[in-house]
Parts: sequence; C-alpha cells; structure tokens
Amino acid sequence: MAHLPILWTFRRCPYAMRARLAIQSSGQQVALQEILLKDKPASFLAASPKGTVPVVVDGDTVIEESRDVMLWALNRNDPEGWLDMPPEGYALIDTCDGPFKQALDHTKYAVRFPEKDEASERAKAMLFLRDLDTRLAATPFLFGDRRTMADMAILPFVRQFANTDRAWFDAQDIRYVIRWLDAFLQSDRFRVIMTKYPPWQAGQDEVLFP
Repeated sequence: MAHLPILWTFRRCPYAMRARLAIQSSGQQVALQEILLKDKPASFLAASPKGTVPVVVDGDTVIEESRDVMLWALNRNDPEGWLDMPPEGYALIDTCDGPFKQALDHTKYAVRFPEKDEASERAKAMLFLRDLDTRLAATPFLFGDRRTMADMAILPFVRQFANTDRAWFDAQDIRYVIRWLDAFLQSDRFRVIMTKYPPWQAGQDEVLFP
C-alpha cells in the first residue's frame, strides 16, 4: 500500500495555513502531523532541520517552503484554477512575504524590535493593503471574479495583521480588503483548514487531510 505524503503543520502559522488551503483545494490527501513549535518532534527535525512549517515529505522528496508546497499540490490537481493568474500574482506574493511580512512582524512583535517605530512599521504594512484595496475595489478577488493562488497565499497574512488590533484595522479606509478578509474568515474553507488536532505522536492513527 502506497504511503500518503506527510504534511507537518502548525494550525496558527500563516505559512502552514496557505499550504493547507492549496492542499484542500487540490484534493490531494496527506497525512497531517500537527506540531508544537516549542516541542518539535525528532522525526520532524530529521526531515527538515531548519525546523519551520509547513513541510511536505513525499517519498524521498522534502518540500520546505510554503509557496513550494502550494505549487506541489496545485500542479498535481488544480480544479479551481488557482494557477491561472498573471505573473503579477507571484510578484504580489513576493511583496507579501517580503516587505509586508517584515512590517507585520515589526508591528505584531514590536517589543522584540525596540529600534523600530511601531507606527512607521504599521504604515509600511498599510501601503501593501491599500494596493490590494485598489485591486479589490474593481473585482471580488485580486485578479478577477474568482480566487487564485495569490488570494489564498496572501489572506492568512492579512488575517495575522488584522488580528494585531482588529478594531484599529476595521477603522482603516480599506473596506474592500476588509470585505475580502471577512468573506474568507466566514467560509467553510477556512473553518476546515483551522480544525484543531492534537500534537502528533509516534504510533498514533493517521490523520487524513482533507
């Protein structure tokens, strides 16, 4: 019997969220293995010594970057056409993972970055969100009437930024981003990928996802 690919994941990590979203959309079934970041299993670290999630182990192949996990799943099966987006979509993901994520971290974890001005960092993050808002003013999703990989790669990070101060976030003039985020948060898709699982232990029954 062929073994399913293994997905090492952590429920609240936005990188792991985007991986689960793509796997869910593709219908590619995996054996989900939830970890605690403060107590990483030896078998997880043996597969991926850098110790960050998500990680997919597919036979002898180890995929350690969240975007690569998304592409791994969607290249196997892409029933919703997430990969049907312009090259600009990948550029938006680059901006999300680079300048936006840096500004998000400097805001969310401001105490760790005393040399940074929290208000200035929040303003940097808002530059990206205003760009998204302009796009979403015209169409329900970033590149038209249906979601693409860019939407689903970026939404978990917008959620993380919003949750740093949701009242403040809701008061900003980015109503189309707020609508886009709230539709995602209220979806069955989000509910399913946020199911809670106990931390993986050797010898336990396999947890199938999706």
